Amino acid sequence: MKEKTIRKSRWMTTIAFIIIIGVTYFSAVITDFNFIEGALTFPAAISWIASNLWITAETWERLPAILTKLNETIFMSIAATTLAAVISLFLGLMGSQTTKVNNIFSVIARFIASFSRNIPVVAWSLILLISFGQNSLTGFLALFVGTLGFLTRAFIETIDEAEHSAVEALQATGATYSHIVSKAVLPQSLPQMLSWILFMIETNIRSATLVGILTGTGIGYTFDMYYKSLNYNAVALVTFTIVITVIIIELISNRIRKVIL
Repeated sequence: MKEKTIRKSRWMTTIAFIIIIGVTYFSAVITDFNFIEGALTFPAAISWIASNLWITAETWERLPAILTKLNETIFMSIAATTLAAVISLFLGLMGSQTTKVNNIFSVIARFIASFSRNIPVVAWSLILLISFGQNSLTGFLALFVGTLGFLTRAFIETIDEAEHSAVEALQATGATYSHIVSKAVLPQSLPQMLSWILFMIETNIRSATLVGILTGTGIGYTFDMYYKSLNYNAVALVTFTIVITVIIIELISNRIRKVIL
């Protein structure tokens, strides 16, 4: 019996690999992608990077201006995530099966989460760019809408996973809705919610670079400006500051997660 189970598992794994290889091959044929030509471009690409993306002594003089734009991007990402988290908490309570007020509000909350989450931040940037133009507000709103959908969905699932015994106990005593939420739901869900918020701050700082290129704001605009002027030394410095910032924020975020979880 055990040998049959192992043999069946091996066959399933083999079939899965064959399907993946087949899908990859047909995708390459449909898109006219040549694996060999793609692989041959790597040496030239690495050589170009090694020759052009160097940070020179003259480039370091641009660091204060770059850091100013980087700070703008960081604070915009934090502000968008924080505001989205507050609204997502309300929508999460409305959408969760544990804390929903009625089915209508639950459907509306889940629809908002699904709609805003399934449209990429880049697409939101382009949509909002038409209405609001190239400014910080457009970048902020693009990050906010994308974050709202993700956090609402995450909060709904987090609340649904909370232990129902405490909720049922308070309901049996005739506790009000606000007491049930504050005494039974939030104490269990808050650590995981904070973890999701920290995750979205990290993600939004990365996304804000691309959003900034489209909306003409923050570090993304600085990157785009240097790139279009063929100032690759400055591009290297911008890239370096972004990478270091993301690593530092990720380390801080991981440290906070260990404390709260």
